[in-house]
Amino acid sequence: MTDRITLPCRELFSSAAELYATAFHEMSHSTGHPRRLNRTSIADAAPFGSPTYSVEELVAEMSAAYLCAEAGISPAVLENQAAYVQGWLTKLRSDRRLAIMAAAQGQKAADFILNRTAISL
Repeated sequence: MTDRITLPCRELFSSAAELYATAFHEMSHSTGHPRRLNRTSIADAAPFGSPTYSVEELVAEMSAAYLCAEAGISPAVLENQAAYVQGWLTKLRSDRRLAIMAAAQGQKAADFILNRTAISL
């Protein structure tokens, strides 16, 4: 409702890399707002653990992984991200396309955050 990102205190993170990975995840959620990329997984209210919620978590985490790679954040953080994504993938086993769609939407979110425009062919 306030269109802002809130993070825990810096002291609660084990490293700067973990802080940035979390910030990238939350920033990625913000790109789904109707005035930005307008993802239905943000626009539609969905209960925790639902397929819609799971898709949004995958989008945000994949986008965060792209942003971490762009920023040169260590593979240890990427391992944590992979474990987090694995938990959401189990919710989505019934539709194999969802992981690919989440990866594509995650890339769009990362590009939006980095102010990159899509290349038209």
